[in-house]
Amino acid sequence: MEDLNIIAAPDLNDKLNKLKDYIKSLGSLAVGFSGGVDSTFLLVVAHEVLGDRALAVTGADASIPRRELKEAEEFCRTRGIKHALADVDPLKIPEFRHNSPDRCYHCKRSIFTEIKRIAESHGIEYVAEGSNMDDLGDYRPGLKAVSELGVTSPLRTAGLYKKDIRLLSKAMGLPTWNKPAYACLASRFVYGEEITEEKLHMIDEAEQFLIELGFFEERVRLHGNMARIEVPAADIERLASAPVREAVYKRFKELGFMYVSLDLGGYRMGNMNLVMTSKKP
Repeated sequence: MEDLNIIAAPDLNDKLNKLKDYIKSLGSLAVGFSGGVDSTFLLVVAHEVLGDRALAVTGADASIPRRELKEAEEFCRTRGIKHALADVDPLKIPEFRHNSPDRCYHCKRSIFTEIKRIAESHGIEYVAEGSNMDDLGDYRPGLKAVSELGVTSPLRTAGLYKKDIRLLSKAMGLPTWNKPAYACLASRFVYGEEITEEKLHMIDEAEQFLIELGFFEERVRLHGNMARIEVPAADIERLASAPVREAVYKRFKELGFMYVSLDLGGYRMGNMNLVMTSKKP
């Protein structure tokens, strides 16, 4: 890893060293690895510190975009990092399938229970997840589950925020340093909307189509048989232009959406949680 003293923020190296020291103290670690900014950074540091005593474990169910799973597998393969898949079907969990407000709690508990089992089978003592300090400000029932299971949160232990992780990832040459945030596909459903494998695949294909059109920060929210598209405000005009709008409408109809709408408020992370956090649009 290159010298990080070139980074302007004076406390970043202290946080990075704190993270390394903490991971070293664990001796072995399985990282819940989604391929996103946070878990990629955590995994790379864990692998640097622990070598083969670090293991990446990725959930492989219908709520994970196929492109994300492929990228996670390729990343570990090219870096020589041990990688395993957690084959858990959250659709078998009633609270997940019926999309209750605590859906994420039940899903995280199921997945990390399996990750703990996989870690034990590899002789790995500890399991970690990749939440950072910014995640404490949103509605995150999944954090309760990981706490109950004794899963560690090294990035929060080191006091790292998302901006810190992006800066450090850039200095380390990680391709994810500027990657848009992606949550599991279940987060696209309004609470109370039943989650099915068919609907998850519809959303996955719809978002993949938008990405192929060059909209790299996007969400397709599901409201019954209507798709509500969110893109950053700067991209709304291009998405609404005739050729693009017509192509999107045609493709979404092919996927099974009855109605296709564009949210004029633009993309907002955690938009479906507004009713839980009393945030204003």
